[in-house]
Amino acid sequence: MGQSLGCVQVKQSNVAVREQFGKFDGVLEPGLHCMPWCFGYKVAGELTLRVRQLQVHCESKTKDNMFVKVVASIHYRPFPDKIPDAFYKLLNADSQIRAYVFDVIRETVPKLELDTVFEQKSDIAKAVQKELAKAMYDYGFEIVQTLIVDIAPHIVVMNAMHEINAAARKRLVAEEKGEEEKILKIKRAEGEAESRHLVGLGIARQSQAIIGGLKDSVLDCFTEIMLKRG
Repeated sequence: MGQSLGCVQVKQSNVAVREQFGKFDGVLEPGLHCMPWCFGYKVAGELTLRVRQLQVHCESKTKDNMFVKVVASIHYRPFPDKIPDAFYKLLNADSQIRAYVFDVIRETVPKLELDTVFEQKSDIAKAVQKELAKAMYDYGFEIVQTLIVDIAPHIVVMNAMHEINAAARKRLVAEEKGEEEKILKIKRAEGEAESRHLVGLGIARQSQAIIGGLKDSVLDCFTEIMLKRG
């Protein structure tokens, strides 16, 4: 915004608040405006109509007594038709929004267990969005979007979770290894049984061959004796 010879230039995507003798007198759109300072006119300040982003970090305790840090991303902007409210009613919009986010998260998260907090991340965001939209409307601000961008358990909880996951993986590996050894033992036993079966078949066939040979020898001797007698 520039001011020279009673003229004021408002930049694109901004609006300016005009006062006369300290009293609100109107909203100036982007462009060049005549501001005769001799009649008490002045620009009290500007507001951007662009969407602003605010990240809020909040710590809370879950229902199962786990501490987590929740990071919410709030996108907001002033309503074009409520510029006086947005300019005069709040000294610091970010601080007000941050306070409402704290209230909603610290009211919602303690009702949920840690696993459920992760599962209901979108529900938490909707709860924050609903409360903020209702509260900030009176101050002239629109809550465009609310996102829960991160949920991080306390470092002690994370270490414990890593240890549990590591133990579970070790147990799974041990089970798989035991199953593998069991399969190998079964295969070895089956191989040994098959080997013994084949050896037994060989011995049986060998015995049958011997018995067959002896039978043939006896028959030959008997035949020879009968021929001699005859």
